[in-house]
Amino acid sequence: MLSTILDTLRINASNDDQHNQRVYPRRDVDSCVAMIDGKIYPVKNWSHGGALLSGLEQTLGENDIKDITLKFKLSDRVMDINHKVKILRKVHDKFAVQFAKLTPQIEDSFKKVIDDYVTQEFVNSQA
Repeated sequence: MLSTILDTLRINASNDDQHNQRVYPRRDVDSCVAMIDGKIYPVKNWSHGGALLSGLEQTLGENDIKDITLKFKLSDRVMDINHKVKILRKVHDKFAVQFAKLTPQIEDSFKKVIDDYVTQEFVNSQA
């Protein structure tokens, strides 16, 4: 029963409004940073398709393929998710990346991040 409730909450755990539908809903509520080429970038928002990062470096070029480590702060630990991204666009001090096709392990890790957030929101609502 709890898994059914969590599945329902996970479906609605998006920050996108109804006028800005994307293939995957964007999330900006999770504590997360990204590491590319040894430099840490704050994550403005992310989805199963990619992320918007700030703190653009001039060494990153559009269409570059890079290794990325997403570091999510969960309630009891920091979860690292390693993957590949393509730099899609650069605007001012922000840049958008597209994730390579997600493996089942990465999809499961993203699910754990969302479940942790939903669980913490539920716990906070009961206090």
